Amino acid sequence: GADSDSEATDMERKCRVLRHLPNKLRRFLLLLLCATFVCIPISIYVWDQATEAANEKFLYLTSLKTEYDHYTDQESIREVYANPAIDSSVTEDKDKILAALPNLPLSYRKKLNPHVSPGHVKCARYPSLFDIQFSNIYWQALHTSNGTFYLYNSFYDNRTLSKDAPSIRILGMANRIRPTVETNCQLWFDGEKGPIISKVKEYKYIWIRGWGNYRQGVLQPYLIQCVVPPTHVKRVPESVSLVELPCDKPFNNLRVIKNEPTGGQKEDFAVCVKGLDFSYVDNSIMMVEWLELLHLLGANKVFLYEMGIHPNVSKVLKYYESLGRVDITKLTLPGEQPNARGLLHMYLKAKMVHKRQNEVIPYNDCLYRNIYRYKYVVLLDTDEFIMPRKTPNWKSLIEQLLAVTEGQPRSSYCARNVYFLDSMQDAHGKVPGVPPYLHMMQHVYRAANYTRPGSYIKCFHNTERVLTLHNHFPFSCLNNCYHLSIPEADAHLQHYRKDCVGELMKSSCPYFKAHTVLDDRILKLYKELMVNNTLHTFRRLGFL
Repeated sequence: GADSDSEATDMERKCRVLRHLPNKLRRFLLLLLCATFVCIPISIYVWDQATEAANEKFLYLTSLKTEYDHYTDQESIREVYANPAIDSSVTEDKDKILAALPNLPLSYRKKLNPHVSPGHVKCARYPSLFDIQFSNIYWQALHTSNGTFYLYNSFYDNRTLSKDAPSIRILGMANRIRPTVETNCQLWFDGEKGPIISKVKEYKYIWIRGWGNYRQGVLQPYLIQCVVPPTHVKRVPESVSLVELPCDKPFNNLRVIKNEPTGGQKEDFAVCVKGLDFSYVDNSIMMVEWLELLHLLGANKVFLYEMGIHPNVSKVLKYYESLGRVDITKLTLPGEQPNARGLLHMYLKAKMVHKRQNEVIPYNDCLYRNIYRYKYVVLLDTDEFIMPRKTPNWKSLIEQLLAVTEGQPRSSYCARNVYFLDSMQDAHGKVPGVPPYLHMMQHVYRAANYTRPGSYIKCFHNTERVLTLHNHFPFSCLNNCYHLSIPEADAHLQHYRKDCVGELMKSSCPYFKAHTVLDDRILKLYKELMVNNTLHTFRRLGFL
């Protein structure tokens, strides 16, 4: 009884102590009691449940990983023993590689170090492919004791009017004015033990002194002539090497070109276009229009030289090449002139006389590639064409002009230039019924006056008579140059530009712009055909 009383006394004493504690402290102690006897058991129960769920998930993921590891191991094994995805469709094609260098003789496609005939030779040996000194891909070099020659192509010329037929003519450039160094042609004939030697007869200068750059050290265009010896006049050499001394080891070897006509008969008209330098300009739409228009006028084929063009222009030209209406030849500048894309364009823009001298090469290359295949070559830019004014096409125009000359052919038939400037049409709005993207068909107002006679003309050149050509007229002919100025009533050169050329901007151009006339013959002749033909081409090319 005494123990019970003491315990009760202790409990009472504790309760009294609790009652005298501050309220905040009493609440804290009560919360602590609650946490001890209620919250903690609940927390333990929740933890046990979560742990059990996590263990189940771990076991499930472990089983998945085991399956994945087995799968990836098998996949890795397959990858190790499989062939990687590389392009094996492209193979080295020697013929294709050498065909990209069109001035190389065909013999290199058979053997890289061909010999015309085995055994001892008294003079030089046929040059191996890797003895040739190439310059900027498409040129071959000859370094002499007095100047350097860069050779582009060589041609067999056996035309009737040539005084020294047959001759081999080499087209190239040299860094000398009127070269004085004596050189020789080594003519390589199939089956001969060595070369047939022919001394160079003439360095034909393809420029005019007063036009500038007439100084030593600047590359000048030349047509080099070697006469085929009497012993071989009935044979065409396979190739020619230009050397200084007759039996020097040759470091160049140009295929001699003699392109025979298809079916044995010459076609009528080849159009020649200088090196295209439009890397950053997409003029593909106007190119289609121009090519379709030339086809309707009677051009059998258009020969273009490519220095750098926009991908869409390339697409257009390749399409027409597949149709047999266009021929594309790669071209670079020879020597130390720049050929890098962009820099080439800047150079030609800054060095105008150099540009004009370099342009002489593709013009004359086009002439000599076609002296046996076409009756006439026409040198044009891609923003112009010769328009007959009384007849529907070029063939009937030439027949008309031959009637005027009583059947006596001329070296050239030249048309005067007239401008169809953009601003001349702007005042009159769009031509109805013609798609707005057909630039030439949409511009039917021109200057009332022509540029002065002889300036900016373009010609039909008789391939039997002209020897060397400039953009606007022949430099020289086989039997004097007799050209006919086509009367403006019969034909003229329609030239489509944003503005006049620089030298006319302050003199004649304001008058041209102020006095215009309607000239819609292009619509009367070709409107429906041009709209349909260009639309068909744009669809084929995916441009529409």
